[in-house]
Amino acid sequence: MRSFVTRRNRLDTPYTLWFLAPAMAVYAVIFILPTFLAFFYSMTIWDLTNWRFVAFDNFRMFFAEPALYSSIGHTVIYAGLTTALKVVFSVLLAVLLTSGIRTKNLLRAIVLFPYMVSTLAIGLAFSALMHPTNGVLNQVIGFFGGAPVDWLGNPSIALYSIIFVDVWKGVGVATVVCIAGITSISREYYEAAAVDGASGLRRFTRITLPLMRPAINSVIILAFVGGMRYFDLIWSMTKGGPGFATDVLASIVYKQYAFGFYGLATAGNVVMFILIAALAFPLYRFLISKEADI
Repeated sequence: MRSFVTRRNRLDTPYTLWFLAPAMAVYAVIFILPTFLAFFYSMTIWDLTNWRFVAFDNFRMFFAEPALYSSIGHTVIYAGLTTALKVVFSVLLAVLLTSGIRTKNLLRAIVLFPYMVSTLAIGLAFSALMHPTNGVLNQVIGFFGGAPVDWLGNPSIALYSIIFVDVWKGVGVATVVCIAGITSISREYYEAAAVDGASGLRRFTRITLPLMRPAINSVIILAFVGGMRYFDLIWSMTKGGPGFATDVLASIVYKQYAFGFYGLATAGNVVMFILIAALAFPLYRFLISKEADI
């Protein structure tokens, strides 16, 4: 009988490698090469024409930045809260939008709409809505007799105001992922649970949540990594202010680029890459281990 070719032998054949070569070349040029160049240029003082090697001086200067450590805290808070809120709201919305509600198709379009709008446009729009005197939000609060709130000018709440906007914008695509996770669950589980007399809450906690865990894990990883490197919404709304109250790592790096300190900014990018990897990979391994227990 003809023997089976092992997976390793199939991958070692020149025929297979020729198919892999174009993808490997593109990956190397677009991802691997820029990564190594970033590490190299983070140890130089450079512009578009010249560079000078300075070893770890850029990293020492970057860690001496007064706003660095507060920005790391803001980055972790921002990523953690936006991830948690997106998961909670996306799961609840996905359950609603996969139920028998008559207008679910219209509601799906409404939920996804903010994600399709430019982040810059949303940032500018909410900056106007949250204006301390003329903003619609404060006018509504004043109509009911409340005191106006300086949403973006108060250092205690500015970061959380941006988090609210980010969740409003990003929950739509997270909901789509969760809807895909729910619709992939076989209806036989629900039919069997209904025969056993399980309540709706019990079906949700014992069937829906465990079996949509891969979708939830995808939302967690994407939202967390995106939150750790988020920049455009924060910059369009507060530019890191007031003071350093909403500065995150990405805005610190941007400011260094804007001032022409390219080597220092590249070192900041490397620090941000290492920080994201140090947090995201253990989180990913933990979520995968829990997924395997299903």
